[in-house]
Amino acid sequence: MSTRGGLDTAIVNRLGADHQELFFAIKAEFDTSTIRLWTGMDDLTIGGATYTGAGDLLSISDVEETQELMSSGITLTLSGMDDTVLNYALTENYQNRPITLYLGYLAGSTNETVGTLTLFKGRMISMSVNDNPDGSSVILDCENRLIDLNRPSNLRYTKDSQEFLFSGDKGFDRVASLQDKEIVWGQKNESNSSSYGYNPDDHQDYSSRR
Repeated sequence: MSTRGGLDTAIVNRLGADHQELFFAIKAEFDTSTIRLWTGMDDLTIGGATYTGAGDLLSISDVEETQELMSSGITLTLSGMDDTVLNYALTENYQNRPITLYLGYLAGSTNETVGTLTLFKGRMISMSVNDNPDGSSVILDCENRLIDLNRPSNLRYTKDSQEFLFSGDKGFDRVASLQDKEIVWGQKNESNSSSYGYNPDDHQDYSSRR
């Protein structure tokens, strides 16, 4: 059976169960540290990392996925946040920092993770803070990493570009010298009477061989 990329056996088995307990989790990688939240209560462990429960305070916009290579973004909203989260929103350099959204399953009515898959992966683009009588909320707009397909890499098949990608690699060191290189092919060399091309005198008749 073929499955969507990122679906392991545990998730495939969970999809066939009669009762599902889904959750979402986000990992926002700021310069100082990483914030991990999920749409449940208490703490949850995913891949050895602890995610803090935000419950209904964390909301996520619709995630679009089609058969085409589209760069649809998402919007994350965190309400009723504490001073720590507010400080990140006001002081951290968040633009173009990685952010990942996971979809996962819980085992029964516990905080035990059955399996997760990466639902969205991209970068933080813009962030706004809204104040109201009930508290403050942070709205974070994120772009899909597929947007990189529309951006030029500005890399060339040159020594400098190769050195930037792989320091010490000499695979393109002679590319520049080949631009004006004259290659003699199929002509008689002035310093040698032999020909570099096809010589009819060297042809042998193999038609009698069977």
